[in-house]
Amino acid sequence: MATNRNIEALIPRHLRDLYEIHEWRNALPVLVTTFPQEWSDISTVLTEFRLHKSSILEPGKNKSSIAGRLDQGFYDREWTAKSFDTKIVVDENTFESPTHSVDCFKNGVAIEVEWNNKDPFFDRDLNNFRLLFDLRAISVGVIITRSDDLQAIFNKLGKGSSYGNSTTHMSKLLPRVEGGGGGGCPIVVFGIGSSSYVETA
Repeated sequence: MATNRNIEALIPRHLRDLYEIHEWRNALPVLVTTFPQEWSDISTVLTEFRLHKSSILEPGKNKSSIAGRLDQGFYDREWTAKSFDTKIVVDENTFESPTHSVDCFKNGVAIEVEWNNKDPFFDRDLNNFRLLFDLRAISVGVIITRSDDLQAIFNKLGKGSSYGNSTTHMSKLLPRVEGGGGGGCPIVVFGIGSSSYVETA
């Protein structure tokens, strides 16, 4: 899936230490060279992000503060949540072809943050990337999720059951990407790793 050469050449060491990183269809060269400002935003948001113990221990709610902080980091840099009005016209007949909105969008780069949803959300995200790429609405898709190595921390904090095997994490994502779930869309995935964890609030 990912070529270590691209990751080692294009991703700064501090990000490689904090995140598990994979790519599909040479997404990193496309992202880094064609969209340098968007890549700068992504790099900055991921560099500044830390996974706080207090965020893991907070009561469950519809959208966790963890995903919210990542989203806000992009919104602060003029990314937006984006819905696309897509349709197919055959002769004179128009067929609606709805796609799901993406969490963060800017200049052809789409980002989905999947911290702790049910794992079928990955299917939705990848299919969305595939459709939007085929329609030339996006050029690169990015998914930010969690690395499997965080489970030991969740278990230690007594929150392991809140982050079960059927929720969104890297080992649920990679088979879907490698199986072609995103079609021809170049995709980069970042898994928040245990090195990002801090005990302080």
